[in-house]
Amino acid sequence: MIITKKTRLQLQIQKIIFVILVLAIAGLLAWFSQNNNFQFDWTANKRNTLSQSSIDLLKAMPEPITVNVYVQDNVTVKTAIEEIFSRYQREKDSFKYKVINPDLDIEMAKQDNITQYGQIIIKYNGRMENISSLSEQSITSALLRLSRSDDAKLVFLSGHGERSPTGTDNSSYNKFSSQLGNKGVSVTTTNLLESGIDADTTTLVIAAPQNPLLPGELAHIKEHIENGKNLLWMMDPGNMQGLDELASILGIKFHDGIIVDNNINLRETLGIQHPAVIPVLDYHPHAITKNLNYNTLFPISRGINSTDSKQWRSSIIAQSLPQSWLETSALENGIVFDTSSGDIAGPIPIIMALERNLATEKTAQRIVITGDSDFLANNYIGVGVNLKLGINIVNWLTKHDDLIAIDPKGSSDIQLQLTDNTILLVGLGFLIILPAGLITTGFLIWFKRRRQ
Repeated sequence: MIITKKTRLQLQIQKIIFVILVLAIAGLLAWFSQNNNFQFDWTANKRNTLSQSSIDLLKAMPEPITVNVYVQDNVTVKTAIEEIFSRYQREKDSFKYKVINPDLDIEMAKQDNITQYGQIIIKYNGRMENISSLSEQSITSALLRLSRSDDAKLVFLSGHGERSPTGTDNSSYNKFSSQLGNKGVSVTTTNLLESGIDADTTTLVIAAPQNPLLPGELAHIKEHIENGKNLLWMMDPGNMQGLDELASILGIKFHDGIIVDNNINLRETLGIQHPAVIPVLDYHPHAITKNLNYNTLFPISRGINSTDSKQWRSSIIAQSLPQSWLETSALENGIVFDTSSGDIAGPIPIIMALERNLATEKTAQRIVITGDSDFLANNYIGVGVNLKLGINIVNWLTKHDDLIAIDPKGSSDIQLQLTDNTILLVGLGFLIILPAGLITTGFLIWFKRRRQ
C-alpha cells in the first residue's frame, strides 16, 4: 500500500474519530452508571436482597425512617452495616441511616440512651426501637413494631388449666408469645377471680380450659364481647367447661368427637403417625389465609360450625380434607366411618372467623374460633406454616391484617455435606492420584523427547 498525503490524512481523521467515539462511549457509560443502579442476586433464596415481606412493609410506612448505628470505627463492621441498610434505602428514599461512634458523639449517644457498642436505634413517626442484631429479620421485626399505630394487647385467660403463654413445656405457648413480642404484640394473663378484663385489652384468648368457668367469670367474658372487643377461642375435644352459653351467643356449635383422616398415603408423605393429626392443605380465601402456601397440622381436633346467627358473619378458615370424618367412638376401638353411631363425613371446619358491625365502632368486631389448641403449642408451632397461621390470626384480630408474617431466608447453597467415604476419595484423588498422574505424564513427555 502506497502512503500518500491523502491516505495519511484519512488515517489521522480515522484515529481522531475513533478516539472521540471511545471517549463518548466511556462518558455515556459513566453517566448511565451514575444515574442508574442495577443489581442481581443469584444466591439461593435471594438471601442478599430484601424479602418481599420487608419491601411490602416499607411501602406501607409513609413517614421517614431514621436509623442510628452506634459502633466504633471499624472498616469491616461499617461495610456490613452499609450492606444491610443500603438494601432498605434502595426500596425507600426516606430511609436514612447513620453510623455513629459513641465515643466521639457523646451527646447523640445520650439522647438515644446508648449503653453499649452495637446498639441500633430505629425511629419512625415519633416512636423508637432499640435492637442489637444486624439481620433483616431483626430490623424488619422492629419496623413491624413501629408500624403499629396502637399497642396491641393479647390477654390469655388463666386459672382453669389453660395453655400458658409463658410456659416452656411442649403444651405451652412461650415460642408463639416470643414471636408475637417481636412483632409488637404484648402478651399477658388474667385470672378473672382476681380481676376483670382490662379495658385496654385488644383481644382476649381462651386457650383450652381444663376446668369449668364460674358464672361470674363467664359474665366478664360476655361483657368483653358486648363491648365490641375481640376474642380468640381455642377448644380441644371434650367438655365445654361451662362455655356452652358463650358458644350460643357467638352462633357456634362445637361437635362431639375427634376428626380423623385415614389417608395412609398422605400420612406417610407428611410423616404423620396418628390418624387424629389432621393436615390442612388448602385454605378458604380470607385475610388470615393470605400468603399461606404450605400445609398446617392440627393434632386431636374437634369440628365446629356456624348455627346461622343473624348477628355474625362467619367464614371457614381451615377445614379437614374430604376423605376425613368426625369420629364419635373411642379411638382405641379402631376408626371406621359409621353414620349410625353419629360420625359426620368431611370436610369438617377446624377454624372459623366471625365478624359483626357495631353501631359504636367504625370497624367490625372480630372473633376466631378453633377446634384445636395444640397447633400453636411449642411442640407443633414449627410444623408447616402453623406459626405463620397463628401470627396472621393475631394480626387480623388486632386489625393489622396488612402486616404479614416474615419468614427467615434459608441459605441452602452454602453447605456441602460429604460422607466419610467421599472425603476419603477426594483426599486420595488430590493428594495421590492427581500428583501421580502429573508426574507420570511429565516423565512420558520427557522420555519421548529424549528418544527423538
